[in-house]
This record gives sequence, structure tokens and C-alpha cells, in this order.
Amino acid sequence: MTMNQYTQTSTSDTAAATSVSPLDLSGSSKTKFSQNKTDIYQTVTDSIIKALESGVKPWKCPWKRNGLVSGIPSNYTTYEAYSGINIMLLWSSAAQQGFQDSRWMTYNQAKSIGAQVRKGERGTMAICYKTLEKERDDGEIDRIPMLRHFIVFNAQQIDGLPLDGSDVQPVQPAGNIFAPLPQAEELFKRSGAKITERGQQAFFRPATDEIFLPERHLFSRAEDFYATGLHELVHWSGHKTRLNRDMTGRFGSEGYAAEELVAELGSAFLMADMGITGDVQHESYIASWLKKLRDDKRYIFQAASTASKAHRYLMAL
Repeated sequence: MTMNQYTQTSTSDTAAATSVSPLDLSGSSKTKFSQNKTDIYQTVTDSIIKALESGVKPWKCPWKRNGLVSGIPSNYTTYEAYSGINIMLLWSSAAQQGFQDSRWMTYNQAKSIGAQVRKGERGTMAICYKTLEKERDDGEIDRIPMLRHFIVFNAQQIDGLPLDGSDVQPVQPAGNIFAPLPQAEELFKRSGAKITERGQQAFFRPATDEIFLPERHLFSRAEDFYATGLHELVHWSGHKTRLNRDMTGRFGSEGYAAEELVAELGSAFLMADMGITGDVQHESYIASWLKKLRDDKRYIFQAASTASKAHRYLMAL
């Protein structure tokens, strides 16, 4: 019987990389795997519960995108975007510490490009999976994922980085006239989804594979119309002919609430990618989400992973 270990830290992977600053207060200058018995799933879940209980959605992008960089957190040196649970946890960390930059890196990555993490800065715990390969007696290989963590720092915590205009704030259009957002409109068209604007409700009907939205002029802000449309487009992505998620849950059921959380997270990821700051009101589901989070420490990880798949699927259309 033989055993080998492989470390998976690619930021483009659903499981790879990031978490919330309060989970590590050391400001460690080294990137290393934890050797303690910390239950990372529970620690991360507890931080999400705390945010929701305080009235804060930890999956809302905390900065205004300026058109130069995406609202999705990324690694400064590799340019790879974080995904899954890592997006929302980096957003949460940035919101708590007041960061307006979406880029992160390890201490050693900063050092490798001639920059320096400022003394006394707190690091943000990042997570990755190490894969343990175990050879069975019959010669087959079992691959066992093992969750580990290391430390990353936001670009605003680091001296010596070249200025690239990423701190310039976008110009906001004046007035209340509905101003179409080209990227969102293009995604709607590119998806090929049948979208009908009528009535007073927004929903996706799996039986007929249709999205229904209230007419856009009924929204107080164009951003909220697109936020609502993207939420329903994430539902659309789960149809049996596409990502094939379980869409059978009835209103009020755990399955229904779980799919709503996927759509909530997925639309947040899409909005950050396209620089949209709209909102979809789904506070009625928060009690259900809190219950599941308390009951299952892996619930938010699974939801974020599923939402990230929907995000990537739609952006690749």
C-alpha cells in the first residue's frame, strides 16, 4: 500500500483558495499548510452565519468595479479568478477591512515581485484541497480530498506594487432613466433563453423552459432589473438540458431554498463579473438558509460550488 500527496491551489478551481480574515489574526509572513485540528468547514460556516445574523449578505461584492478589473477576487500574480466559496469569503474579508481592491496574493508572491506586506497587517485565511492518493490492496487508487489553509493579503496591504489606476472609481450615470447595461443584455441574448417581460413576478418555469420578468420600466433602477434577470438566468442554467440540477422542490421546501441560495450566489458572482451593483430581495429565505447552515457545515461550500459552476457556464456561453 502506497500513499502520495498532491496539493491543489489553482485559484480557478472551485475549491481553491480564500477565506475570512478573522479566522487568522497572526499576519503570518509564511504561506504554509496548517498542522492544527481546526475544523475549517465549521469555522467558515460560523462566519457566514454571523454575517447573516447581523443583516449582512457575505456574498455581496463590497467594491464598485471601475472597468479595469473584475469584481471577482483574483490572484495578483497569476491573474486567476477565485471561485466557489472563496469568492464570497474574500468579499466578506474585504468588506470587514474596508478594501476596495479585488486582488490578493501570498506573502511570498508579493516578495517575488519586489513588493512587501506592511508590518502588522492581518492575513486572510485561504483554503485549498490537498489530494491524498492511497493505493488499495487490489492496485486501485483512492483519491481523498483534504482541506487545508494558507494566508493571503489584499493588494491594499502591500507596499511597492505598481500603480495601474485600479483605485479609480467609475462614473455613475445621472438621472433615473433606464440605461441598458450592454454586458448583461449581451449575456441574455447569447444564452438563447426565452425571456418574457410581463406581469409583476420574476420566475423561471422549468416545464416550459421560460424566464418571466416584470417589465423593466417597473424597476426603480436598471441595475435591479438586470440583477433580477441574472438571478433567474442562474435558475435557467439548472434545467435538465443544461447543468441538470434538481429543480423539483416546492416553495417552502428545503430543496427550493437550496436552489434559491444557488441562484442568489450565482447572480452575485455574475454581477461582480460584469460590474452590476443591483439587488434581488430574497430575505424571506434567510431563515431557511441559517437553519441549514447550522445543521450542515458543508452546506455553504456545496451551494457556492454549484453557483460557481453556473457562473462559469453562463459566462462561457
